[in-house]
Amino acid sequence: MTVTNSSEPRVVVRAHAAVGEGPAFDARTGRLIWVDITGGYLFENDLTTGAQNTVHVDTMIGAAVPRASQPGFAVAASDGYGFIIDGTLTLTAPDFPQANYRSNDAKCDSRGRLWAGSNHMEFVPGEGALRVWEGHGASRIVHEGLTLPNGLGWNSDDTEFYLADSITRRLYVAPFDATAGRIGELTILREFTESDGLPDGLAVDIAGCLWVAMWGGSQVLRINRAGEIIERVPMPCTQPSSCAFGADGTLYITSAATGLSQEDLAAQPDAGSVFAVSTSTRGVPVAAFAG
Repeated sequence: MTVTNSSEPRVVVRAHAAVGEGPAFDARTGRLIWVDITGGYLFENDLTTGAQNTVHVDTMIGAAVPRASQPGFAVAASDGYGFIIDGTLTLTAPDFPQANYRSNDAKCDSRGRLWAGSNHMEFVPGEGALRVWEGHGASRIVHEGLTLPNGLGWNSDDTEFYLADSITRRLYVAPFDATAGRIGELTILREFTESDGLPDGLAVDIAGCLWVAMWGGSQVLRINRAGEIIERVPMPCTQPSSCAFGADGTLYITSAATGLSQEDLAAQPDAGSVFAVSTSTRGVPVAAFAG
């Protein structure tokens, strides 16, 4: 395993997010979009000027993604799915009436459908599900029996789907039908050890490798299609949470400060910030929400 072919992580957005997550780029503005899940914040950062726009809502936000032809963002929130437009959240698919469930990470496929994980707040085994939402009506359940579905992505050929189940430390792959918006059987691509950390958010590169943020492991791992670790990017924080590629191949990595002691925070003062790493590859483009 190569330690890294990439540059050392540098802070590009200094923050103290409790659970920074869901980085994505908005093609309409060029801004980096990301959220603080438990804080209920949506951030838009202009990485050239340093300007930041912040929206706060009174619920958790698992992820927010740009829309393709409409204003605002599609949002996976605590109680279901909806839109943030002009700073206001409108929940249009209240799919989680139960108090103990919420949305988690979400990402759009090439046709602009929103794929999202949902989970029990106490991470009860088997209570997590993978869902798809197209902006009208309720989401549909694609796969049940998970615990904390996370880190979604697709290969450059649009024939494979990837999913992390964080608590079980598993990274899955499944055949993908882009036309129908369906996946085949999930099979284990890799199981991680306790020392690796928990597989959280991920990004896919054009070489068919997955870059996985390892919560609690202080690292981002690059995994090839054989499930092998071929590169490791050490992080200056214990809880990297997700990652996304910029157009030039830079990998942007969110992180979290939740649960850290005062001693931990003193040792890792940039926990909760967004980092950037220069890589030798490019990312598979991620579509905007079509609904």
